[in-house]
Amino acid sequence: MIFLETIRMDSCGLFLLLRKKDNLDGEKMAKSKTVFFCKECGYESAKWLGQCPGCGEVGSFVEEPVGNKKVKYSRNALAQEPVLLNEVSAEDEERTTTGFSELDRVLGGGVVPGGLVLVGGDPGIGKSTLLLQVCRNMSSMGKEVLYISGEESLKQIKYRANRMGEFSDHIRLLAETNLDVIEEVILAQKPEVVIIDSIQTIYREDIGSAPGSVSQVRESTNTLMQLAKGHTIPIFIVGHVTKEGVVAGPRVLEHMVDTVLYFEGDRHATYRIIRGVKNRFGSTNEIGVFEMRSDGLNQVLNPSEFMLEGRPKDASGSVVACLMEGTRPILVEIQALITHTNFGMPRRTAVGTDYNRVNLLMAVLEKRLGIQMGDYDAYVNIAGGLKINEPALDLALVTALLSSFKNRVVDAETIVFGEVGLSGEVRAVSQAEQRVLEAKKLGFKRCILPTVSMKGLSEIQGIELIGVANVQEAANQI
Repeated sequence: MIFLETIRMDSCGLFLLLRKKDNLDGEKMAKSKTVFFCKECGYESAKWLGQCPGCGEVGSFVEEPVGNKKVKYSRNALAQEPVLLNEVSAEDEERTTTGFSELDRVLGGGVVPGGLVLVGGDPGIGKSTLLLQVCRNMSSMGKEVLYISGEESLKQIKYRANRMGEFSDHIRLLAETNLDVIEEVILAQKPEVVIIDSIQTIYREDIGSAPGSVSQVRESTNTLMQLAKGHTIPIFIVGHVTKEGVVAGPRVLEHMVDTVLYFEGDRHATYRIIRGVKNRFGSTNEIGVFEMRSDGLNQVLNPSEFMLEGRPKDASGSVVACLMEGTRPILVEIQALITHTNFGMPRRTAVGTDYNRVNLLMAVLEKRLGIQMGDYDAYVNIAGGLKINEPALDLALVTALLSSFKNRVVDAETIVFGEVGLSGEVRAVSQAEQRVLEAKKLGFKRCILPTVSMKGLSEIQGIELIGVANVQEAANQI
């Protein structure tokens, strides 16, 4: 590039020096293009915005460069013609078991060929441990498994594997973060199952942003999705979570995958819960319960018995409730403590359930039963660390609060469930018969439930059913 200078005379007789840029090669200067992405939903904008128009999040836009590489599409893929719905085969896909019946239930019956599964959870919760055990189970069945780690070295993985026991020769390890290399290895090895740990460490060279950014996570997941669908290889992806408890990165990541699993629980506790929040091949209401031990995670086949271990006897404020997680009934202990306050404003604390729901139920007790709780502190806890928001928990919360307030012990062989309205009425809940049968199986002799739910129940021997229509009738049973 040079500057061409010319001298001209203007109308007043003055000489002007004109400088003009000229490019000898006839090419324009290439400018690096950047766009702004929303970290929550992946919304793209040419300029920075304070609030995302897509999801409404404030301060979520980040600037990232955009690669100039053009995307090439397969001509055969674009030439496909639409077909009639009745001509599409509706046969069930042959699923592969993971060796864990609890995990298979959450997945909808097992691993689907070509499925893309995202596993999220807090640091140290056991995501890598669970997937390494899945690799061990599937490799022992003769499946060729490829475990790709971008966070740990091969020796670190080996140390963790030694605590679990012996592994077969059908599992291969790869420590790599370059997606181009990973793609070549997958196409060359042709494994039957692939584990990616984690997606935030994987990067593509043609994208200028750092690993874990919006562009890298989105494009890397898109490449893995094409590998899974094109070669019918089930791929498990580990994702980090934010402080709000959602998978870090763009929200489009959860839309691209087939299944989203969240690994929940306190890292200092012994139990873990895996919950499906999205599943294209099954229900999203199922959960799987695991127990963390020194040799890895062990599945808990009877969560109700596990959750009720160590329950106190002859203690007021303790009530057992039966809740439904998908098709599985789970019995949990509800604890309440009512004490006289020493300050002008009483304190309300809820652990494991909605704080506002507890305040609402206490207001119902004050209005419908005439109990003055304005001078008392209230503490509610779901034993075991579970987080529950099911309406069937209401009647058990009311019973526990009354038991602690009156200092009267609820019979240890009594179970309670039902929804409570603002008028004090006890409303019906779904799957009442399954709840009663689960309580009977664990040795409970008495069940307090909504009166309207008793109409659809068949005769069940060995357990006494007591129907209540409002909170006054429930209080009379304490």
